Amino acid sequence: MPMFARLRHRVASVALAAACTLVPLASVVAKTATPAAAQTATALPPLPAPWPSTLQLGIFDGAGGAASMKADMDYGFRYAYLAGGVNTGGGWANWNPDGRFATYWIEDSVRHGIVPSFTYYMLSQSAPGSSGEGSANLTNLQHTGTMTAYYRDLTLLFQRAAEFPNQPVVVHVEPDLWGFLQQSASGDDAGSISAQVAATGLPELAGLPDTAAGFGRAIVALRDTYARNVVLAYHLSIWGTGNDIQYSNPSDAEVDALATRSGHFYRSLGANFDLAFGEFSDRDAAFKQHIYGDGGASWWDAGDFARHVRYLARFVNVTQKRVALWQIPFGNTKMRAMDNTWNHYQDNRVEWLLDDPSRAHLDAYVRAGVVALLFGRGAGGTTCPCDSAGDGVTNPEPINGNNGWSLNADDDGGFFRDKARAYYAAGAMSLPPGSTSGDLNDGNIPLPAATATTAPTAIATRTAVPTARPATATPTPLPAATATPQPTQTGTTQPTQTATPTTGAAPSFTSNGSVSPTTASPGDTVTVTVEVVSGGATQALIDLRIYRDSDWQQVFQTWHDDQTFNAGERRRFTASWTVPDGAASGGYTFMVGAFSVGWGGQIYSWNPQVAQFQVQA
Repeated sequence: MPMFARLRHRVASVALAAACTLVPLASVVAKTATPAAAQTATALPPLPAPWPSTLQLGIFDGAGGAASMKADMDYGFRYAYLAGGVNTGGGWANWNPDGRFATYWIEDSVRHGIVPSFTYYMLSQSAPGSSGEGSANLTNLQHTGTMTAYYRDLTLLFQRAAEFPNQPVVVHVEPDLWGFLQQSASGDDAGSISAQVAATGLPELAGLPDTAAGFGRAIVALRDTYARNVVLAYHLSIWGTGNDIQYSNPSDAEVDALATRSGHFYRSLGANFDLAFGEFSDRDAAFKQHIYGDGGASWWDAGDFARHVRYLARFVNVTQKRVALWQIPFGNTKMRAMDNTWNHYQDNRVEWLLDDPSRAHLDAYVRAGVVALLFGRGAGGTTCPCDSAGDGVTNPEPINGNNGWSLNADDDGGFFRDKARAYYAAGAMSLPPGSTSGDLNDGNIPLPAATATTAPTAIATRTAVPTARPATATPTPLPAATATPQPTQTGTTQPTQTATPTTGAAPSFTSNGSVSPTTASPGDTVTVTVEVVSGGATQALIDLRIYRDSDWQQVFQTWHDDQTFNAGERRRFTASWTVPDGAASGGYTFMVGAFSVGWGGQIYSWNPQVAQFQVQA
């Protein structure tokens, strides 16, 4: 897969084998053994049908990566982003003609015995949009033309999934969107937000209300019409209540009340999704500490994990939907390789979940209703279970008791793969089957007390924590290594399918550049120029972005794919951005990255501060 083998995206003619081996979700059960702790639960809803009967691990992957992933270990799931906007010319449906990217990606998964999962992340990147992800979502929901294109794009994905009628395909719909909608709703009621649904005139959506609740029902209706084999996942954003328990450390009673609100918002949709996807964080705690300067607020201690479990348990009971935890960061505090430098940032989620011999931590999540653990990087520079840094085996001096010697050249010192293999070697944990008699009783089940115990070794102290998530929800000042690029203007070449891995050391690049003018007003055109120098003969994609400093919101992106470099060659790239009306005053930063061709999953270099400039509104 792209995290463990460098891949190039090229247009490929991939014939679907008539006799391809399909992978029922239940077939993953063959990896099981008796769990370490007895599995009992109260008032859990039934598992989605179909779903494995054991707690399976999965990771982010890309085109052509299933064989490498399968060779690494017997994962249950692999996931990829589908992104780029429905009417921009850069969305997933254009990566291969007629949306065949999804066909090829599913076929690659089932051929190697892994359940395919997509994160469908399209609305905020569509036109016309607006500044800021939450505002862009609300703007696009009101636009009849955009929503018509959206439903057709989603229908195309379902049609591609339906090419494998006996193969469940997980589709995780719009991370963050539902949290923004809840924050905009009156009384946690999705019916209070207008959206174009039946107004689009699409016959499949006739009679549905033109509200966010109708939007949720439209997603389910299209799935039911075109692809009954799709397992449809809602996204739970804990911060949608306006109180992010990661930062506010609420009491048990407050946790219960907030989770009940999250559950009620989901129920206000009146849409029968199959399960929910939840999250910890999309970036390592030390990445946020050192790159964003959050003072250590993103580190979790035992109390945070207990509150998280409690919140999920209450949400599961209120909604009668199990939860898959998604995009879990890879960092650890054990290995010397984790020295809080680029691609080597510390975190403690992997060790909390997979480095507990008693399995008590996993058991708590399973009893709360968690049915899968999906790991993935949320930004370039965060920790990778691969040699993304291209620096080989690294064992710098310990910085806080992280004395473990690297097991391989992976940027995390090989910790994740070692613990994931040990998890499967001990036997995947059984999942409680649940009951079909759930009564949506708003959480009348025993919940773990959110009392903190001794914090894990080498965890930073949390300080000055806010009580609500920032309005941007998921600031992305760095390139999303787990997502397809999200252009706000234009790129030159779209990602395409590949099945051809390449090997060898990662290419190296350096860059420097300038911005003109250094002070601009709305209506002015800002020209960015960068010189990129390659350390060797190679090909790469050169990505140019502008971010607003106040909230790390991306405001512009363009890229140049399939660029050929000779060793030591210096190439110049330029782009222009017209400052829009209403642009916020303040600092803006020009950043440049070099990626594997076709967004193939590898970041070769990233310069997060090529140049800066000011906007004066």
